[in-house]
Amino acid sequence: MTTSAPPEPGSGRLARVASVIPAAGTLPWRRREGVLEVALVHRPKYDDWSWAKGKLDPGEQACVAAARETLEETGLVVRLGVPLPSAEYPVLDSTGGPATKQVHYWAAQVTGGEGRLEHEIDEVAWVDVRTAHDRLDYARDREQLLALIRADRACELTSWPLLLVRHAKAVPRSAWDRDDRKRPLDAVGRAQAAAVAHVLDAYGVTRVVSSSSARCVSTVQPYAAARGLRLRTRDSLSEEGFAESGDGAARQVRRLLDRAEPAALCSHGPVLPTLLALLHPRVDSSPERGEQVGERLRTAASESMRKGEVLVCHVVGRGESARVVEVERVDT
Repeated sequence: MTTSAPPEPGSGRLARVASVIPAAGTLPWRRREGVLEVALVHRPKYDDWSWAKGKLDPGEQACVAAARETLEETGLVVRLGVPLPSAEYPVLDSTGGPATKQVHYWAAQVTGGEGRLEHEIDEVAWVDVRTAHDRLDYARDREQLLALIRADRACELTSWPLLLVRHAKAVPRSAWDRDDRKRPLDAVGRAQAAAVAHVLDAYGVTRVVSSSSARCVSTVQPYAAARGLRLRTRDSLSEEGFAESGDGAARQVRRLLDRAEPAALCSHGPVLPTLLALLHPRVDSSPERGEQVGERLRTAASESMRKGEVLVCHVVGRGESARVVEVERVDT
């Protein structure tokens, strides 16, 4: 993404283009003896305290980069939670020209790792939020901290992710004369499946449920295989099963809400709007954010999720009391 400055008067040439550098990071958090703590990183090159973050690799999703950069800088494996405010600030690009760094942030829980320091970081400090507020060197970093504190007060830091996945791109129906349920992914779809695996990994998915159709199974199988997870297939989530009765597909969502663990469900374009409609009544009722979250669900249902797209619903609670507090759309 670039924005062009107008020509300098009388210069006879265009001014240098200012670029946008996409980046992502996390605020790892924990509770020790009832006290909320966050992890700050120290960069000796700048002698500053900030959040673990870094630039996106080409074609990489921001959520994937956030988890990867946190691991690379702190040695900690994290599961992304609710998104936090992003930050934008001026920097110089690799050529020394003007640029804007745009950083997306998430709250994150530590799920593993040895804490081995890498990538220009010489110290990771777990501190309470008041100490963090005072130690952070940049005022812009306090915005994410305050948002995390608000999320904690609203009991949203302990949310769990429910990911709805539309299968990746498959061989066209017109080019397939056998059982449609066995229609495979094409080359683009296989690449999307690899990207979907990275997204599911960033959110720490531990349960994977899929339509029994080959194109859905192949979309989430790479992740399940890499993590040693059982891939549960359900005919009720297929187009054919859904056409017979939508009750079975709806039941799969209710079961995941009852279990309340990080989960991914892969299905088809005609099926997903009904599943999204089940989640809409559970959207958080706060006037401003609840409307925004509800609109994202309505838009995803009405416009149809793109092939290979992942809809991340951050859920608090379980069963009938489960409520959706945030929604993200991730393209692959």
